[in-house]
Amino acid sequence: MPTVRITKQSVDAVAGALKDTFLWDDQLRGFGLRATPNGARSYVFQYRMGGREAPSRRYTIGRHGSPWTPQTARKEAERIAMLVQQKVDPVQADHERRRQAVDLAFDAYVDTFVDLYLKKRWKQWSLGAGVLRREAVSVLKKKPLPQIKRSDLSGIWDRLQDRPAVARLTHATLRKLFRWAVSRGDLERSPLEGVEAPPPVAARDRVLCDDELAAVWAGAGGIGGQFEGLLKLLMLTGQRREEVAALSWGELDRRGSTWTLPAGRSKNGKPHLVPLGTLALAVLNEVAAGKEWPARGLVFSTTGITPVSGFSKVKRRLDEHLTAALAEPPPPWRLHDLRRTVATGLQRLGIRFEVTEAVLNHSSGSRSGIAGVYQRYDWAAEKREALERWGSNVQRLVGL
Repeated sequence: MPTVRITKQSVDAVAGALKDTFLWDDQLRGFGLRATPNGARSYVFQYRMGGREAPSRRYTIGRHGSPWTPQTARKEAERIAMLVQQKVDPVQADHERRRQAVDLAFDAYVDTFVDLYLKKRWKQWSLGAGVLRREAVSVLKKKPLPQIKRSDLSGIWDRLQDRPAVARLTHATLRKLFRWAVSRGDLERSPLEGVEAPPPVAARDRVLCDDELAAVWAGAGGIGGQFEGLLKLLMLTGQRREEVAALSWGELDRRGSTWTLPAGRSKNGKPHLVPLGTLALAVLNEVAAGKEWPARGLVFSTTGITPVSGFSKVKRRLDEHLTAALAEPPPPWRLHDLRRTVATGLQRLGIRFEVTEAVLNHSSGSRSGIAGVYQRYDWAAEKREALERWGSNVQRLVGL
């Protein structure tokens, strides 16, 4: 095999090879150029992992041209030679690097975990899948699983400080994902090892009184923008914050006055039909700003791609408004308490408990156990009447 200093001149000289030709560098052992009859030229590095009896292996650095020139290819060959001296097989190292970038990228691994584990092992797998995609993937993105450190997870816990129940579910699901990865040999050690789970969430019974509810409505108007309509829909429908925040126009039916929450977005993994009362329709009309709906995309979004965020800041502004508007500072409350307030308000209006459960899309209580198996009535008409009455009650409270 010919040996020569691999330079631009020597590379150009083999451009017209009649058959596959290898040109080996006379200074860096193993560094070479492969030229084919069709004019393709590629830089390679040939090596052995072991003594002379070990088979030779060839690593393709890349085709001649940007970014691979004789100079850049030589530097890469020197790096590969160093790996071989350290008993690291560059072919295997490159394969592992590609595997981490594709198969072990966190967002892709979540999909694998959901399909191969959660769907087969967890009855309510959609809950775990939902928190992983909403809370974890949004922080870790495509970071390779073996490169995730405990400090990388801080961004997840920081955004869940005001949502202790979600934080606890996210921790439990992430812990299972990492343990599963260890059992498959995809991870040496879980970054959650030794991390305590968030404490259990104490049962809450906070319900906003009529004056507080009216003050929140007024405060939402003061905030304006995307959050005004979002907060008002929370008060009018009693649905979960994440479900309303990620609402898309395609889920809405203006003619039928309904919102169909798909199973993939609901907490219990079941589709949910939410009747839209007169006041809720008026709120959505204001959000649409005169445009026809249903349209495309998310209803509440500043990017057009992702739901709005920054609820902690919004909550602080609401607290400031309530403190100024009410005679006394209100007791501590959370946005989730609006959902409990709607449920309590429906009961106060004389709505049947089963209808309230159906409005909230609860799987417990009257819709659990044997009743949940045989009771298939959807309470659609009763839900519509209930939310219409609740909307009229809110309208009275806020003076519309």
